Amino acid sequence: MAAGRTKTTFTLHPYSADGDGHSYGADAADALGVPHAQVFKTLIAEVDGVFTVGVVPVSTTLNLKALAAAVGGKKATMADPARAEKITGYVRGGISPLGQRKRLRTVVDSSITGLPSVFVSAGRRGLQMELAPRDLISLTEAVTAPIGAL
Repeated sequence: MAAGRTKTTFTLHPYSADGDGHSYGADAADALGVPHAQVFKTLIAEVDGVFTVGVVPVSTTLNLKALAAAVGGKKATMADPARAEKITGYVRGGISPLGQRKRLRTVVDSSITGLPSVFVSAGRRGLQMELAPRDLISLTEAVTAPIGAL
């Protein structure tokens, strides 16, 4: 686990994942009893042809225009789910912003800065990792920007 190779403090939270795939992040938040604004989903997009990670609260959607602007791009589209799995090495619903096969540029929604801790996928369905927002930003070398839309 990427965070485990550093001195980052984190807590793993397993939960029962039903696997129907309609809303993995919201299901995780509900199963753990955590506010949806504190659980972040990891989405893979292509900005001007370059794979880019967007990390937003599960209570929002990814604003593709804002994501593109955050990395100095013009146009963003969601990556094909099969392609996202291949690029990251994770399955859909378990894509973590940490420990991907190749480090991708990452943008985390700016709402993260006001939270005491955040939850992100720990690399598989049914397992979330809780860590400090600053640690997530540091480990992913992310920039923060308002990329979540209600």
